[in-house]
Amino acid sequence: MWLIISKFWVPKNFSGITFFPFVFVRDKSWAENTTFLNHEKIHIRQQLELLILFFFIWYGIEFLIRLIKHRNIHQAYRNISFEKEAYRFENQPDYLKKRRLFSFLHYV
Repeated sequence: MWLIISKFWVPKNFSGITFFPFVFVRDKSWAENTTFLNHEKIHIRQQLELLILFFFIWYGIEFLIRLIKHRNIHQAYRNISFEKEAYRFENQPDYLKKRRLFSFLHYV
């Protein structure tokens, strides 16, 4: 994982964004936040499982489905299966050591 501090690559209202193998963060404080970094490491694992491209295709389609269902951008984002897994386990630093393949499917 390569950490890059850049407001240019991170959309407004986001702390960071992951595009394997990079994690882009808005400012240095996020680069030092272990919970945030663990969240992004979970996304890196998810991206690898889906060969990166399929992760983003799935993410986009699921976001659109959730947006239609919830009619709220924030709720749609929080209900994406990838995000549900990452938020649930971001406080567990050892999670990736015991995580099974395609664990995000439990949250679809």
